[in-house]
Amino acid sequence: MGGASSSSSSSSSSSSTKKRLNKFKRAPGYEDPAVLAAQTTFTANEVEALYELYKNLSFSIVKDGLIHKEEFRLALFSNTKGSNLFADRVFDMFDLKRNGVIEFGEFVRSLSIFHPKASESEKTKFAFKLYDLRGTGYIEKEELKEMVLALFAESDLCLSESAVEEIVDNTFKQADSNGDGRIDPKEWEEFVKKNPASLRNMSLPYLHVRRRVLDQGKRLSTVSLHCDGERHPL
Repeated sequence: MGGASSSSSSSSSSSSTKKRLNKFKRAPGYEDPAVLAAQTTFTANEVEALYELYKNLSFSIVKDGLIHKEEFRLALFSNTKGSNLFADRVFDMFDLKRNGVIEFGEFVRSLSIFHPKASESEKTKFAFKLYDLRGTGYIEKEELKEMVLALFAESDLCLSESAVEEIVDNTFKQADSNGDGRIDPKEWEEFVKKNPASLRNMSLPYLHVRRRVLDQGKRLSTVSLHCDGERHPL
């Protein structure tokens, strides 16, 4: 009798321990903050705070510890209705493993490009890939037009067809230096140097970590990521 009772108690204790461990289990793809800090522009403290943000995003809808496309849209535009070319494109670029979700390591490494301390070269390359929708190694006029329309749509700005065409035409007049009707990486690099404002949606100038002490003496890390300026592409 005593042995059975002891066995039952032990089993119950083991089950309770497993539940506690599961509760604090790291999200899939979790990586050590020190490692990620060494590989990105973030500090270890910023990475730890980003993990709190990541957990909130990855459990906002699907609740599996991974960021799905609808959760990503919710974070960017505060809604999950319908698709948006800009949000979908950025999601695909963050999804480094191409498995339809964003893991924590992917989240930090990709977001690092938007850090104020990230090099202009990194931002330029990322922006080029963002506009190179077909992955041809060039930015075509139609690709630029699609992205401009998507960005203005999410900014609730309504432009006429002629206004959009003018933006695209003016961009190509400045960037397409060899006149072949498309922008290559070198031309894009030169264009960005002359028009630094074209990277303004590639920066998070006010990334700061706020820590406040809770009643129980626990600490809650919150990350505020603010993108300065409107979402104008060029």
